[in-house]
Amino acid sequence: MLDKTLSPGGFETRLYEGWERSGAFACDPASSAEPFTIMIPPPNVTGSLHMGHALTFTIQDTLVRWRRMQGRDALWQPGTDHAGIATQMVVERLLASEGQQDRRGMGRAAFLDRVWQWKAESGGTITRQLRRLGASLDWPRERFTMDEGLSEAVREVFVTLHRQGLIYRDRRLVNWDPKLQTAISDLEVESREVRGSLWHIRYPVEGGGEIVVATTRPETMLGDTAVAVHPGDARFAALVGRMAVLPLTGRRIPIVADEYSDPEKGTGAVKITPAHDFNDFEVGRRHGLPMPSVLDAEARIDLGEIRAEFGTGADQVFLDTLQGMDRTAARKAIVARLEEIGDLVQVEPHTHQVPHGDRGGVPLEPRLTIQWYADAATLAKPAIEAVESGRTQFVPKQWENTFFAWMRDIQPWCVSRQLWWGHQIPAWYAPDGAVFVEKTEAEARAAARAKYGEDVPLERDPDVLDTWFSSALWPFSTLGWPERTPELARYYPGDVLVTGFDIIFFWVARMMMMGIHFMGDVPFRHVYIHGLVRDEKGQKMSKSKGNVMDPLELIDAYGADALRFTICALTGPGRDVKLGRKRVEDYRSFATKLWNAARFCEMNGIAPQPGWDPATARTPLARWILDAANTAVAEATAALEAYRFDDYAAASYRFVWGGFCDWFLEFAKPVFNGPDGPEKEEVKGTAQYVLGLILRLLHPVMPFVTEELWDRFGYGADCSLIRAPWPEAVPVAEAAAAREELDWIVRLISELRALRAEVNIAPSVTTPLLVKDAAPDSLARAGRWIEAVRRLGRVTEIAPLEGDVPKGVAQAVLGEATLILPLAGVIDLAAERARLAKDRAKAEAEARKVEAKLANADFVARAKEEVVEENRERLANFRAEMARLDAAMARITD
Repeated sequence: MLDKTLSPGGFETRLYEGWERSGAFACDPASSAEPFTIMIPPPNVTGSLHMGHALTFTIQDTLVRWRRMQGRDALWQPGTDHAGIATQMVVERLLASEGQQDRRGMGRAAFLDRVWQWKAESGGTITRQLRRLGASLDWPRERFTMDEGLSEAVREVFVTLHRQGLIYRDRRLVNWDPKLQTAISDLEVESREVRGSLWHIRYPVEGGGEIVVATTRPETMLGDTAVAVHPGDARFAALVGRMAVLPLTGRRIPIVADEYSDPEKGTGAVKITPAHDFNDFEVGRRHGLPMPSVLDAEARIDLGEIRAEFGTGADQVFLDTLQGMDRTAARKAIVARLEEIGDLVQVEPHTHQVPHGDRGGVPLEPRLTIQWYADAATLAKPAIEAVESGRTQFVPKQWENTFFAWMRDIQPWCVSRQLWWGHQIPAWYAPDGAVFVEKTEAEARAAARAKYGEDVPLERDPDVLDTWFSSALWPFSTLGWPERTPELARYYPGDVLVTGFDIIFFWVARMMMMGIHFMGDVPFRHVYIHGLVRDEKGQKMSKSKGNVMDPLELIDAYGADALRFTICALTGPGRDVKLGRKRVEDYRSFATKLWNAARFCEMNGIAPQPGWDPATARTPLARWILDAANTAVAEATAALEAYRFDDYAAASYRFVWGGFCDWFLEFAKPVFNGPDGPEKEEVKGTAQYVLGLILRLLHPVMPFVTEELWDRFGYGADCSLIRAPWPEAVPVAEAAAAREELDWIVRLISELRALRAEVNIAPSVTTPLLVKDAAPDSLARAGRWIEAVRRLGRVTEIAPLEGDVPKGVAQAVLGEATLILPLAGVIDLAAERARLAKDRAKAEAEARKVEAKLANADFVARAKEEVVEENRERLANFRAEMARLDAAMARITD
């Protein structure tokens, strides 16, 4: 017998271990079934499960379980990313906490040994946590972006692209983290609002006059190589082509005309420091300006590149004090000195966005360095064409615009990082600077020997590759490439990639570039882009706001199925998921409803009947629920095909809670309690069939409770639901007639319940039901189902009304008929109308307050988007409540 209370913790671990032990998650390369492939977005090896993971992995697991049940040979490829910066930081912090040498003190080889040791001990946390969520990944195929096979793929790709001229070295600006002392990707840049100043500085002009520039970074003025003004700005037309004298250093720099300068901002004149600003770098390239750096790797002043160019008016003594000074201190010193010599014209408060490193947490520096680059523009063209032609489709489609915007204006991809943990770049340098790019050191030495005619000392490039480089190869490197394995031939390209919009460029686009270039085909046919998980008010989750939810804590409290169903129910196309604890609690009630319904069936002797044929159903009740099941299966299947997870959840919820639990089982109770006979056998057979169908229908999203009930009822061997066939429609004789009859009875009882609730009739009070203008068929239906209407609608009898409607009644309309409940003497109708009117006035008053707030343009413009949206939802709810109360008052006749 099923326990009275649903306790997911009692079976979740046991079931998952059973599935995994039985090989239920495994693909079969030798199978003749149609393959279905999803490549996991590999989580960082340092990571632990958060709500974003819970969202994307629930969606993927729902798809994979569904496709398995459809008979597809499903591969859900597991693995983790080595996470260069994050992992190196974790291990460096660990070394510090243990009082050991830092990485520079212990040396590269010893440090990397320590990282691999950490990975072996602690790097599997998130994969263990994914099991708690129910993720049915093919675990024996788990890969790591730095395992030997994937490392071989990385070397093969790098060397090949270099030989094709698509990877090269160049001196360009990068996002530089002075704390971590490495270039970082744009994805690792976090813009923060900073309250600073805008300094107006006077630059003398040779031959007389001056030009005032406005800057937020006076410390970089030492590296200025021009002043730019807009070509259409008449204020400066006479100065274009002349030379300004840079304060402090005395260097002569040109005044150039460039559209980058905005006449409406600051003074209309901007200092150009090509080595320390991305926009200035482009201006410098357009005008052929020199690009000296004045900050070192740790963001300290370094005058080495400009010292030889100091002019006769250089403030030499002051400049010498700046050498080696931190950028923040240098800013204060330079501003003070400019004020002292009279070149600081004005200082005004200025709030602006300053890029910070998301790991190091310090302001980043645009830094001019020599790095390795991939020719992204060339690699992007086939990827753009693949989306334009529909070979890869984005869902929702509007994300294609984001993809195109990035790809059509793509910049060279900086693939090198100044780290130790990662794929070390396979490049070796000779003493004369010649570079040899080969897969192994032996091959590099052979290439050098061929060039020089003798062995020469070679030094390997110390840098490693951007983490995104190896993950760009994920769809084919995980399948054994560069070897032509059976898995590669069978499971590439994948069917769908499930990920967030924030890495469309950083990962999705790069996988497409590499996949098309090396495999000749796109890596996936569909890209399903989900939104962010926010709190119930629509705010982004953050530790500082205290609104972060831990999925593991929610699983402990409510079960994995409740969390998974909540995620699916809230995941619609093009919108974020507003998740609150209350939502998960509500959907736990759905799991409990299913459990209680199964327990009711068990108590009534309902058990699997393998030979039961739904086509033999004769009673309207059996035909009605079988027809409703057909509809639910069709809706659920169509929703999953279209990646409408909210529609799948809604269709399942309607049928299970409404159709099966609330109506079919209620209608069946008299039959279960009645004498044995053909009707009872048919209804019991229908109940066991539909319950089994429900377990299959819900399994992709609620795998644990469905498997537990499947096993306990004996629908199959233990842990076999995961491989059970996805339900399909069955023939139902005279379905339309059964649907018409039972749907009418359901609407009748629902109207009676709504009417009683609106006018506050206690459940213990029963009344007659008078029916006016009902067609003979309607009265006949009511007569056939009189016992159910009495019990569920709380009425004593049903009688037709021939004359006028009496006073003191509540009314509702059902089709052609008017339903009338005589209430005189049952409730105080006047008091009830007064209560309804009072509630209606209160709802209207609240609606007006919200309307006024939303009508305030200043509020809409200044308030956070989630606050505005919350008020719009409140207004809609107040209006709906007013409409409901209006309808309730209209039902009462004094």
